[in-house]
Amino acid sequence: MEMEFSSLEELYKRIRPALRTKKEEMRRSGFIYIKEEDIWNYLKEIKWTNSKNLSLYKMVNDVLNVDNLLIDKYLKNKLNMRNRNIYFDN
Repeated sequence: MEMEFSSLEELYKRIRPALRTKKEEMRRSGFIYIKEEDIWNYLKEIKWTNSKNLSLYKMVNDVLNVDNLLIDKYLKNKLNMRNRNIYFDN
């Protein structure tokens, strides 16, 4: 059975249980500042950028098995770039 989603928001809601599970796993590993949205954004912007026809199973698998350190590094780089832009904009 193939599922289609009409928006990213609809897809996000569908895989949210996996995102919650991953967030809790990361919290237990000491990454208490990582949110569900951070995991979602990492996968959407980095892992799935050039992917075509991803199945729901594959996406949930990616959520549950992505390396915690990669998400942490992504988030820190994003925050660093935001801080750098604020500094140079003033």
